[in-house]
Amino acid sequence: MKLSIKKYSLTAAFLLALIPAFAQQPVSLDSILQVIRQNNPMLQQYELQGKALEAYTEGATAWMAPMAGLGTFMTPYPGQEVMNPDNKGMLMLSIEQSIPNPAKQKANKAWYGSRAAVEEARQQAAYNELRAEAKKAYYQWVVLSKKEKVLKESERIMITMQKLAEIRYPYAQGSLGSIYKAEGRLYEIQNMIEMVEGEIEEKNVRLNTLMALPKEMRYRIDTTLQLIPAGAGGKEPAATGMVSMAPVDTARIAASRSDIEVMDRSIRSMRLNRELMRTEGRPEFGLRFDHMSPYSGMMPHQFTLMGMVSIPIAPWSARMYKSQVKGMDYEIRAMQKEREAMLNETVGMLEEMQEQLERMHHHLRNYRERIIPALRKNFQVSMLAYEENQEQLPMVIDAWETLNMSQMAYLDQLQEYYRMLAEYEKELEI
Repeated sequence: MKLSIKKYSLTAAFLLALIPAFAQQPVSLDSILQVIRQNNPMLQQYELQGKALEAYTEGATAWMAPMAGLGTFMTPYPGQEVMNPDNKGMLMLSIEQSIPNPAKQKANKAWYGSRAAVEEARQQAAYNELRAEAKKAYYQWVVLSKKEKVLKESERIMITMQKLAEIRYPYAQGSLGSIYKAEGRLYEIQNMIEMVEGEIEEKNVRLNTLMALPKEMRYRIDTTLQLIPAGAGGKEPAATGMVSMAPVDTARIAASRSDIEVMDRSIRSMRLNRELMRTEGRPEFGLRFDHMSPYSGMMPHQFTLMGMVSIPIAPWSARMYKSQVKGMDYEIRAMQKEREAMLNETVGMLEEMQEQLERMHHHLRNYRERIIPALRKNFQVSMLAYEENQEQLPMVIDAWETLNMSQMAYLDQLQEYYRMLAEYEKELEI
């Protein structure tokens, strides 16, 4: 308990030192995951449950408390005539101790220890889920920051267009409708900026919740995070330094997946529980000592020493533990099939995700290297023609809207790509 208190005190001190750092510099994803690992209440719950089972394990080999009694032995009821002083009865002291079977104690201790191991694996599985959720929120924040940057650039361009239209209108080089169209588009962009800023706030609060930090705490993240290589040419990996699209290795997945590890440890725990139930067929022992002090001084002090043993092989008692052992055998086989199904589902899901990520990566590269550059050149040409009074403002706005929609579509697909990437990493537990 003292070690646990010391550990949590160090964690609290670490977090107090970390909060000012969050406010001063961009926070990396690794820093957020580190805080979640140390501070999330769900993970602490599993840790404390594991410690509880470890404490139970320490007492698994304890004996039952001895029983002591004090009373009369062969004493006549009050009011009866005692003809012989020897018939007055005796004062009796009784002590009884149950002696457990060592094999049963050993099996009980092993079973409790296996349950603690299951909780440890569940903690890792829960952390994998929280890590994936944090990655999704962080990646979405990165994309939302890119959207905000695009929208603010669009706002600047639209303000420039509106001013040019207002300058040209008095000289009959533009229409009043063009000014209103530019003004309407400007308000739309400002609304979109507010929506994006609101979504960024939501991601901030979500990460604070996962880290168990104050919900009103604000900080910046590393928006330069690049999961897709910017270069062209050749077959690019789906992510830089994070995921390699290697063929799915079933043995590696079985060894690395925490939920598979939970199932493996649960099967082992069930087997140990079955062995514990089998020890019910072994006898247990008892020892009893009775000391009698006669009320009459003419009688000697007497004692009784008795050893006892249970007979669990009796048919009316053996049926209970034999049926439970048989039921546990079926449960173990069912858990093995569940593990097999989980592994099969995971392998199929990973192969599907690989196909989706590669296809999405190809589409994103087309947007980045072909579609958006072409539309940007189209907008620049239209803008140049407008500045030279060879193009009308509505045509420039249409060119800008086409470019803006393409950029936003690219970022929407990038956000979906990052979401899929986080899911893929969760399945691989990296």
